[in-house]
Order: sequence, then structure tokens, then C-alpha cells
Amino acid sequence: MTPQNVQQVLAHLTERIGRVVLGSEWNVRYAFVAFLTRGHLLLEGVPGVGKTLLARSFSRSLGLELGRVQCTPDLMPGDVIGANVFDFRTQSFTLTKGPVFTEFLLVDEINRTPPKTQSALLEAMQERAVTIDGTTHPLSDKFMVLATQNPVEHEGTYPLPEAQLDRFLFKLEIGYPEEQQEVNAVLAHCGSSGIPDLDQLGLEPVLDAAQTSQLRTVPSSVRIEPSIAHYCVRLARATREHPSLAVGLSPRAATMLAAAARANAACDARDYVVPDDVKILFTPAARHRVIVTPAAEMEDVQVDGVLQQILQQVPAPR
Repeated sequence: MTPQNVQQVLAHLTERIGRVVLGSEWNVRYAFVAFLTRGHLLLEGVPGVGKTLLARSFSRSLGLELGRVQCTPDLMPGDVIGANVFDFRTQSFTLTKGPVFTEFLLVDEINRTPPKTQSALLEAMQERAVTIDGTTHPLSDKFMVLATQNPVEHEGTYPLPEAQLDRFLFKLEIGYPEEQQEVNAVLAHCGSSGIPDLDQLGLEPVLDAAQTSQLRTVPSSVRIEPSIAHYCVRLARATREHPSLAVGLSPRAATMLAAAARANAACDARDYVVPDDVKILFTPAARHRVIVTPAAEMEDVQVDGVLQQILQQVPAPR
């Protein structure tokens, strides 16, 4: 496959998912870049803005097997990754696989489950494998996590630790739609108060399994110049030196940003990266990895504003 194929697939995804989740063009693009880069996605938004529907529509459109974890305060690691259960009939232990054994894992309200259970996903997200009773079990090569969280509900929640956040390629903030988009959504989905039926909406996969695997090899053929790599590093270092940020981007974050830029270039049918690829992805790739200083927080300094300031201050290569 070529970057032109990637662009065509993105166009199909945007058009099809856009009929179900109105106003989702950029979110679909970020999700697609994350999938091409073998990254994971964190969606933050109030209930009812379409986070779960976006996840279901995206996995269906790419023909990915969907697994789901509904996070609660009493959720245990074994409920996510599975456990060895003793079978009295055979007098032996049998592996009961958890929902993590899938291709596309939707983790709903991830910040409502305690850190011990959150950490069960760390190995799966980083290594695409889980260890149960000392035995490592590989996951699908297409394994991807899309987690959601509610920004306004704080009681009974457990903020994600930095190590967990760093495993997510992007954090997308899902806000309220424009008025006309909301009207269109009401007209499209008012036939039922339940979750829209994707079959009735005619949402079918745009690729088969083999084509999906081939598609993910395309970004590796996209050329990235040393000057672009240097630009990613300068942006990361600028976050570490900014007076309003207590914690900046790690070297891993800079590497992931460069990898995502290659995928974004392929989405525009290019076999080379330009500075705009990095600029477009910088804020969603960085907003969950940096921490504002207490003094800046008291002054109501917003993370996205700081990141935009850094983008303006760090010169892009010509």
C-alpha cells in the first residue's frame, strides 16, 4: 500500500463515521493516526458527547474486534487481563481470558478504577502482552486502547499516574458540538433513546484484516528529515524549560510525536514529513504529559495555552 491508499481510507472513515458521530472529522483523523502508529488514545469529555459512539464506530469501520471494560471502583486486575481458574473436572488450571484479549479495547471511565487495576493495562499497552501467574501471553498485533474519562466528576475517581498517561499517544478533549451539528444529531438519532445501532446505520468495515495490517506498514516508508526530528526534540526540551510547567515531555514522547508525524503525512498522501505535521499533532500529543506548576495553576494558566505559546516560540525548520 501507498500513502495515497492511506489518504483514501481516511476519507472513507471520515465520511462514514461522520454520518454517525457528527462533527468528528478531526477526532477520526487523530484516532486513525494513533492506529497507524500503534498508539493509544485517551478521550476526555462530559457524558453524552459521543465518546463511546466514536470508539464503537471507529472499531467497526476498521473491522477490529471490540472488547470493553466498564471501570468501577471495585474492578480488579483479573477482571481486565483474566486469570487462571481451577477446573475441578480436569483437576487443572484453565486460563480464562479477560477483555484485554481483543484488537480494540474500549476502557470506559478509566479514572473510576483504582491504580492497581489501571496498572494492569501498562504492560498490555507497552508490550502488547500480559503476564498472568508468571506466564506471558501475547496480545493481537493490532491491539489498541481507547480510554474515556469524565473531567467534571471527581468524587470516587483516581487520577491517572504519569506513567500511565505517557502510554497514550494523544489526549483528545471532546466538547459540545456546534448548534447545527447538535440539531442534526438530534434529528438523526431521535428514533430511539438507546445507543444507535451501527448495523441499522449501515456502518460496515472499509478494509479486511489483511488490508488493515498492510495499511499500518505505510508510515515506516515515509521519510523524516533530521531537521524535523530536531524540531520534535526542541519542542520537547522547550516544555522542560518553560517556567509554567513543572514536568515536560520525555524523550519517549518526542519519539512518539515524530512517529505520529510520519503517519499524518501519509494521511495527506505524502511520503515525507513537513513541520506542519508536527504542529498539528503537538498539542494532543503533549497536553496529558506536562504538568503545570502550582503557581501557574493558581493563576489559572491553561496547558493548551502554554503549548501554543511554545509552538510559536520554537522556530520550525524551513
